[in-house]
Order: sequence, then C-alpha cells, then structure tokens
Amino acid sequence: MDQHNFSSLTEFVLLGFPNVEHIGGCLFVLLLLAYLFTIGGNTLIFLVIRLDAALHKPMYHFVSVLSFLELWYTATTIPKMLANLLSEKKAISFTGCLLQTYFFHSLGASECYLLTAMAYDRYLAICRPLHYPSIMTTALCVKMAAGCWTCGFLCPISEVILVSQLPFCNYNEIPHIFCDFPPLLSLACKDTSTNVLVDFAVNAFIILVTFLFIMASYGRIIGAVLKIKTAAGRRKAFSTCASHLIVVLIFFGSIIFMYVRLKKSYSLTLDRTLAVVYSVLTPLANPIIYSLRNKELIQAIKRTFFKKVEKASPTHH
Repeated sequence: MDQHNFSSLTEFVLLGFPNVEHIGGCLFVLLLLAYLFTIGGNTLIFLVIRLDAALHKPMYHFVSVLSFLELWYTATTIPKMLANLLSEKKAISFTGCLLQTYFFHSLGASECYLLTAMAYDRYLAICRPLHYPSIMTTALCVKMAAGCWTCGFLCPISEVILVSQLPFCNYNEIPHIFCDFPPLLSLACKDTSTNVLVDFAVNAFIILVTFLFIMASYGRIIGAVLKIKTAAGRRKAFSTCASHLIVVLIFFGSIIFMYVRLKKSYSLTLDRTLAVVYSVLTPLANPIIYSLRNKELIQAIKRTFFKKVEKASPTHH
C-alpha cells in the first residue's frame, strides 16, 4: 500500500509563510529586490576581480569563486519562492523537489568548504608570510576551489537517495518556503530515524568540522596579529580577515541551528526564519560586506567602471 501511495505522489505543495496573503505583494517586491541586488552585487564582484589584474591574488580568487557560487545558491530557491508568491497553486514536482534539495545542499556544502579554504589562505598570509607566495600558488588556488565544488556536490547524494525511497502517503503539503530535508522527513509516513541519523552525520561532518577548522585558523591569526608591534599594523592585518569572519559567523550561525540536530524539526516558524537568513540574507550581505570593508576592491570597481565610461565617451582636444 505504501509503495502504491508513494508512486502515485507526483508533486508537493510548498506552503511558504502562513497567513501572509494580505502582504504577499510587499513580500514579492522585497524578495525580488533582494534577489536583484544579490545577482547584481555578486556579478559585479566576480567580474571586477576577473578583469582587474591588481586583484589577481589568492584572497580575491576565493572571493570571486564565492560570489559565483552565491549566484547559483540563490537561483536554486528564490525564483521558485517568487513564483509561489504570485501563484495560487504553489506546486513543485516530486523530482523537482528532490533536485532543489540536492542542489541547495550541494552548493551550501561547497560554501562551507570554500569559507574554510579562505580561512586557510588568511592563516598562511598572516601566520606564515614568508612562505605564503610559494605555498599559495595559482595552481593550488584552482585545485582548492575545484575540490570545494567536487566535495560539496558529492556530500548530499546519500541523503537524497534515502529521501527518494520514503513513502509519503499522498500527504504532500510541505510546511516550508522551499524543498529541504527536515520538512520532507516530517511528511513521510514511515520511521525516518535512519534518515535523521544520516543527515546528522553528514551535516555534522560538513558544518562542524569546517567551522572548527575556521575558528582554529582564526585563533592562530588573532594570536599572530596581537604580536604585531604597531596598532596600524595590527589593524591592517586583521582588516583583511574581518569581512570573511563576519560572513562565516552569519552563515554558520544559522545553518548549525538548522541542520546539526537529531530531530526532524524544532519549530516550523524557526525553521522558516533561519531558512530566510541563510538562503536570502547571507548571499545578499556578502557583496555588501566584502565591498564596503575592502578599499582595494572599491578602487578596482571604480577603475573598471570609469575606464569603461572614459572609453565610451568621445575625447575632446
């Protein structure tokens, strides 16, 4: 009977935020603006770093990869969220739901690894400055970035396979703003303790190991910065890390609460709120944090933009 019901389930309905029909238009506009700003900001940072030779350094290489990753990370969820705010029937196919979950987690895991690679880069630059150029070569940067993407896309495969085997007994309303493992498990009409355990193991490995590595790197970095004799030197050394540390704390702060737990869900409202933080606000904040806190990047944006303007305008003698 379970197998029959499972095979007859062809789509899910995303309930989104409950009781927001009266402000649906405002939510749509806010989300659309956030998405456009995220696309614009991250595209600008990616292109400027790629086009400006002065920024062809390991630190900016990783920032550009992060901006590129954020474009895809937001594309997996926000367009569907926008469409659901406008449509009466907020349906997503069974396969579409599994694909959305897979890509969202793949890109999220890739971001965890990438933020770890960035922490290692800052650790080498500040704690081992003499060896830094010989260790952090262009080839190593490319290999590390490729490794982050590869590991990220391999991590959620076991979770997706396990979820795809669950019977859902024709109850198809997902109490969430997009497809994800915790709300999917709450719909299954079968014991999901194996799924919860596998999710916990995979997420604890990805999130906690990378977060602890980043914090250990920053422990060493802070120790090295405090040994610098001048206040100006200390400020300069730590300013290159501050942006990255802010991004790390916002991103990991929300996903640790959401995914490293031995329960299907804490509260649906909390889950939805946290989902907005790591799926919308963090990708939106990244370009602001990196550009506003980085004079070198701001100067490169001006150079790239004004150079284009000067070329476009006719010259007067």
